[in-house]
Amino acid sequence: MGPAKPVVILGVFVADTAYRAPRQPRMGETILGTSFKLGPGGKGSNQAVAAGKLGADVTFLTRLGVDPFADMARQTWALAGVKSAVIDTPESYTGAAYIFVEETTGNNAIIVSPGAAMLISPGDIDANEDLIRSAGVFVTQLEQPIDAAMRALEIANGARVTTILNPAPAASLPDRIYTLCDYVTPNETEAEELTGIKVLTVDDARRAATALLEKGVGAVIVTLGEKGALLHTADRSDHVPAVNAGPVIETTGAGDAFNGGLAAALSRGVAPLEAVRFACAVAGISVTRPGTAPSMPTLREVEAVLAKV
Repeated sequence: MGPAKPVVILGVFVADTAYRAPRQPRMGETILGTSFKLGPGGKGSNQAVAAGKLGADVTFLTRLGVDPFADMARQTWALAGVKSAVIDTPESYTGAAYIFVEETTGNNAIIVSPGAAMLISPGDIDANEDLIRSAGVFVTQLEQPIDAAMRALEIANGARVTTILNPAPAASLPDRIYTLCDYVTPNETEAEELTGIKVLTVDDARRAATALLEKGVGAVIVTLGEKGALLHTADRSDHVPAVNAGPVIETTGAGDAFNGGLAAALSRGVAPLEAVRFACAVAGISVTRPGTAPSMPTLREVEAVLAKV
């Protein structure tokens, strides 16, 4: 990889409260779990940590409360080499998430309460316009208000910054947002939410990706879990297999690992197909480890895995 341009990521930090159990409880039922873990999370923060650990020059833009979870956020970013542009919000709280992890499969179900990050506004984005314009790659998701994400994408697109929208969690979007995105990176569920096309196979993913291209997206990358990822553009469609880095322990944060890896690779001028392969390796390593931010690999680890593929 060559010299890196800066990466700016807009998103949410939440403290993850992760519970492992054989199954989810039914309504009104209490069951015993097998473990509990408190750690850093939030899609945007996870993506920033992933990119930072890969050596990217990354700045994370968000709002935090003034509380112990905010302290956790700053410590997490410092350890990963992530710079922050934080708007302190004492009238609210730093977000938190409930994560259920199914013991037998590692699959997860999540509830996110973003707290202060839900107060991120287009005005906050305008106040950080110079930061966004200075980036080589800009990334956002849908955990903070969509109008803030839209304003940030407008600024980045206008400055010819490469833009990545990770449309997670799944939501209905205004048509104009698609024209501002060089890359949209849904998983199967999100691709169906955006297009109405159920994604069960790679060919289904191609159909959904074509529908997104018709909305004005530059390129679509559908992440397909154990089936890898599909890079789909007007000119070509490439299925990239998943990278097997060992037994799967937990899938929480795999999509964030992928998006952080994609941003890091693109910021160094890596061609899109190779950037997707790189991102698949980052995600492949992340699922062999417990937790979210702690599972993100270093550049050396990713290069070692890719050398064996």
